[in-house]
Amino acid sequence: MPTAVAIRHVCFEDLGSFAAVLSARGFDVAYLDAGVDDLASLDAIAPDLLVVLGGPIGAYEEAIYPFLADELRLLERRLAADRPTLGLCLGAQLMARALGARVYPGPAREIGWIPLSLTEAGRASPLVHLDGEKTSMLHWHGDTFDLPDGAVLLASTEICRHQAFSRGRNALAFQCHPEAQTANLERWFIGHACEIAAAGLSAPRLREDSARFGPILEVQGARCFADWLDKIEL
Repeated sequence: MPTAVAIRHVCFEDLGSFAAVLSARGFDVAYLDAGVDDLASLDAIAPDLLVVLGGPIGAYEEAIYPFLADELRLLERRLAADRPTLGLCLGAQLMARALGARVYPGPAREIGWIPLSLTEAGRASPLVHLDGEKTSMLHWHGDTFDLPDGAVLLASTEICRHQAFSRGRNALAFQCHPEAQTANLERWFIGHACEIAAAGLSAPRLREDSARFGPILEVQGARCFADWLDKIEL
């Protein structure tokens, strides 16, 4: 049975629609909670798939959140071994840092539904399912990152140029949230209430947009993830 480990930073930012894809493929999925579980004890190489999920902290804040140092070391070893690794939002930022790139505050918070613009490489990748003509995309971040050396840019938005990248065959990172699952987003609106207010946004508007765009993203996001797993032979 293939194994997947998902590192979770807040309880409501989970595998979302990607969980059903893994279940259908017979994966044994385990969550580790950053800041609670001992990430330093995890064998970086052993899981068939490692997924690093999102969260409302900075990938550069290990002085405030010391567990980030263990998480970065884990990713450094994992990526150096070219083992299948997927990063989502904070997870993508941590992957970028582990690959030597800089992570820093972006020009503006990007929260809400905005379509992706794919690069030529993106259109030739599993991200073709996430093209802006096929689905909108959920964004929830204030930071951004430089593109790591050797990485290939796959998608952008007007606010955030580096939305998704791949590196080699087995590493894929999304600044955005292709795993978003409509039924779970009310937990995001509660858990991120302060961030929503600070950004001058409206929870009712986010709820309305999520009801409109979310079901389509669930289908397209799952297709993208499944195609990527096929590509890396998982």
